[in-house]
Amino acid sequence: MTVRLLILLLFVSPFAVAQDDDWNDDWADDENTDLQWTGFIEGALGSRWDTDPQTGSKGTLREGRARLETDWENDSLAIGFKGDALYDDIIEAFDLEIRDLTLAFSPGKNLDVKLGRQVLTWGTGDLLFLNDLFAKDWIGFFAGRDTEYLKAPSNSARFNLYTNLVNIDFVWTPVFEPDEYLTGERFSFFSPLAGAKVAPDPPLSADEPSSNVSNGEFALRLFRTFNGTEYALYGYRGFFKQPLGFNAQLIPYFPAMTALGASLRRSQWSGLVNAEVSYYFSRDDSSGTDPLIPNDQFRLLLGFEREAVTNFNIGVQYYLEWTQRHDELLEHSLAPEFEPEEYRHLFTARLTYRAMMDKLIGSLFVFYSPSDKDYYLRPKLTYRYSDQWTAEAGVSLFAGDDEHTFFGQLDDNSNTYVRVRYHF
Repeated sequence: MTVRLLILLLFVSPFAVAQDDDWNDDWADDENTDLQWTGFIEGALGSRWDTDPQTGSKGTLREGRARLETDWENDSLAIGFKGDALYDDIIEAFDLEIRDLTLAFSPGKNLDVKLGRQVLTWGTGDLLFLNDLFAKDWIGFFAGRDTEYLKAPSNSARFNLYTNLVNIDFVWTPVFEPDEYLTGERFSFFSPLAGAKVAPDPPLSADEPSSNVSNGEFALRLFRTFNGTEYALYGYRGFFKQPLGFNAQLIPYFPAMTALGASLRRSQWSGLVNAEVSYYFSRDDSSGTDPLIPNDQFRLLLGFEREAVTNFNIGVQYYLEWTQRHDELLEHSLAPEFEPEEYRHLFTARLTYRAMMDKLIGSLFVFYSPSDKDYYLRPKLTYRYSDQWTAEAGVSLFAGDDEHTFFGQLDDNSNTYVRVRYHF
């Protein structure tokens, strides 16, 4: 661990240990306030198995992180806060990230409102997202950060209306929030323009939609439970969350996109069954003839999970991406050999075993695509030494026959990581 990481951890450790005495005493003087501060301190290290030829680096994760969180509420409103202070030695930068700063209230008997910076999620998939089109952080996920950080925060307004017929969940994000996507800064990736894996310096930067109201994101979910089955309909209007298009100057950008979908989930066969579909309308290329913009796409997910034996859970999923107007795509493509298959099939499996009264948890998550001929394995082991101390070690293993497929492009980025966390 570098000197700067040690300085960060040494700085925040005394604060964390002493915060119960000092902060709570200060707040106790205010009779109208009852704040309880909690959080953690974490150090993380990760490395590739070999130096990536494109980035020239082995390091994937070297960081120190400190989290503070609290919430306050009375009869009419609630305030939530989660914030991280981070030093990332891979990019040699400090960062302050607010993951939650929200004001929640209920202006009506059946209406809840939540305003501010928040992490949003819905849908039925396990690490597969069809109708959940809120921002994700794929860079941190591949590097070995806690899975919590896969879901990135956004500045949004969320409205929940509950009725006897159907429940309505509406989210407005005024300024488009993209995914944290591969830029070459930490992980190399395949560039169809270069026809090879690259790690550009400076890192890839895409044109984002202008921050006017018309370019905001709108997401809608209608849901209810009937006879033990959870049903939901989804709608989204915004943009592809990653820069999958190129403009006339061949600069990557986020094409306009609308999505409609549905899902269901219920108990079945001593486990939990889920199904989800979504159709992506590529508004900038409805004919499918522009080679620089992705085509419409139909997506399907089927899943099942259950406890196979005591303390051992199994979850499996089948996922399909069906690219529409595929013949037109190939006919107009600048590099048809790099275009996706018309039908991309993906299977996943999650195996989880809990031992020692849940102090030791071993898990394996497998992504395998027979159409792309690539895979991604995520084994990890988590040990809870006490209520304060936990440690996790894991591997991200990528492989594929072709370097232009989603997991195949990352085969030089396979890595091992370890994280140690102290809760307070």
